[in-house]
Amino acid sequence: MAVILLLVCLLISNVISHYIPFIPTALTQIALGIVLAFFIKDTSFTIETEWFLLLFVAPLLYNDGRHYPRKELWKMRAPIFGNAIVLVLLTTMVGGFFIHWMIPSIPLPAAFALAAILSPTDPVAVNGISKRIHIPERVLNLVRGESLINDASGLVAFNYAVAAVVTGYFSLSKATVDFVYMFLAGAILGVILSLLIMWVRFTLRKQGIQDVTFHSLLQIIAPFLIYVIAEEFFHASGVIAVVMAGIVHTLIRERTETLNADEQVLTENIWTIVLFILNGIVFLLLGLNIPSSMAATVENPDIGNGLAVLYVIMIGFVILSIRFIWSYIFSYSAYRYNKLNESIKPSLKTGLFISLTGVRGAVTMAGVLSIPYLIMNGNAFPERSLILFLAAGVILFTLVSATVFLPLLSKNAPTVTSEMDVIKAKRKILLAAIQTIGMEIDEENKTAAYELMNEYKMKLQQIHPKRRKDEDTAEEQQKMAEIRLIGLKAERKYIQELIDKKGMDEDVFKAFEKSLNHREEVLSNNIRSRFMYLIGLAFRGLKHFRLHIRKNNNAKLRLGKQIQIKALQAAIETLEETSKRFEKNDMVYEVILDYKRLIERLKKPSVRYNEKIEEQKDELRIKVMDVERSKIHEMYQAGEINREQARELRRFINYIESVTLNDRIE
Repeated sequence: MAVILLLVCLLISNVISHYIPFIPTALTQIALGIVLAFFIKDTSFTIETEWFLLLFVAPLLYNDGRHYPRKELWKMRAPIFGNAIVLVLLTTMVGGFFIHWMIPSIPLPAAFALAAILSPTDPVAVNGISKRIHIPERVLNLVRGESLINDASGLVAFNYAVAAVVTGYFSLSKATVDFVYMFLAGAILGVILSLLIMWVRFTLRKQGIQDVTFHSLLQIIAPFLIYVIAEEFFHASGVIAVVMAGIVHTLIRERTETLNADEQVLTENIWTIVLFILNGIVFLLLGLNIPSSMAATVENPDIGNGLAVLYVIMIGFVILSIRFIWSYIFSYSAYRYNKLNESIKPSLKTGLFISLTGVRGAVTMAGVLSIPYLIMNGNAFPERSLILFLAAGVILFTLVSATVFLPLLSKNAPTVTSEMDVIKAKRKILLAAIQTIGMEIDEENKTAAYELMNEYKMKLQQIHPKRRKDEDTAEEQQKMAEIRLIGLKAERKYIQELIDKKGMDEDVFKAFEKSLNHREEVLSNNIRSRFMYLIGLAFRGLKHFRLHIRKNNNAKLRLGKQIQIKALQAAIETLEETSKRFEKNDMVYEVILDYKRLIERLKKPSVRYNEKIEEQKDELRIKVMDVERSKIHEMYQAGEINREQARELRRFINYIESVTLNDRIE
């Protein structure tokens, strides 16, 4: 029940984030976890140390290794390794001494442990923020690159500091030797075990075991196996092992993925779900643990609410300050002495960008939740609840700081490639697809074509830019409303002429009037059109009243579909004439297609699933996909989209194609 509850909350948090996009999803999940904690006080979510590291840290870091951006990391290798290793050690030492000085009740090894686990950055949270604002590309590459290594170095330092607290023994020389051994042995084991798993998969394929699901599952469980073997059998760093395994896996996969395309697609889809769940649950668990850790902290007579919050702010400020000072000094020296082309030019603004993007997140929370309750002599781990509260508070502090201050820093920055570019490109592709279907219509495939047009139009509505206060979007919606009003007035004119000629029953006329009035009301979305709608409604009411007074007793004609079809055809004729003088012909064409689709539905309203129609739709889809791919190439050649966006758009087409061509295999 606890797992199901967490998954439901994870879904709810993403729905909330859809409506509040300016707040990072991670913050929403933390808030939801806090709320949840007040309703399930009797439910326990504690997980043992080894389980937490295995279930959360291993797959998250393996995935980081799988997405190893070699070119970017190699170009920025100096600042990345400086931040990932030297900055982690600086944060651990300086932060640890500061925490112990500020809160003497936390022993120095425990303070080092807290500072060490606060050193890794979380690119997932930063990516969520970068979708809404512009962050310099080099800064993003630096954060993504360092997070690949600093997660490992931070966790190794954290584990050693925790072990020092638990055993009560610490030797600097032994710690250094162990640190080096854990790093080197972990890296070597990661490479060897990854190659071994690759060899097993290759051997099984040679034996005829080609089942895609089997091989995908083998890839998914790889990080768990590698982590357990490295930690339990060799006492090496399982964290380093899974990172290196992920890198090796990617290097080999790049040379073989086209040979096993179906397996790669399935595996990536599974990984997407796994990572979505793990990242979300970590932040939910963070929120769930805040109330209990805060309660335990407040119960301490020496620490009140205000003091606890002050501790969080001070530690968060010091952690970010260390990052800022280090980044500025390093970038200045690299730019001043080495003159590296890829060095980030030192400036206060760039330094602030680098420090604020150092958001703490999933790995920090995963590590701090793994702190044991007891030490070797049976006593409680010193100030465990306070450490947990401080870590959670610093994560919140860095998230809120990035959410508030990064938009201010990027206010005047030029917008580069953005999510909106991809959305607009998808809209262009879908509009080209709808136009292509329109040109392929004939008497035989008419029903299938209009059904397919409707499907594409639904896709168009789904990816429409979210109702933002954008002038172009507002103007576009207004133009579309004007076009639809032109068609609606043509329908009304035809119906009015028919009633004047006494070719329609009065009750039928009322039904038409009611329907037309409702549609016009929906389209009247500004003050002027709304006013004109109300005046027209009053005049039509008077006219209808006079018609009712006459009480014409001519024989009533029963409403047939033909009257409605002819009204729609009259609207199409008017719109076709309008298109000659209208600026945006594609909008008029879209409305005309809607009318044609309605006419076809009225002619054949009882059409249900028909195998022939589905075959015709699939044939049309395949033709349309060629046009869509040509459109992508055309936009790429014109410089409207970059290479990465073109790849994303091709994946968008490929997903539709795979569904179209896929037959379920038992």
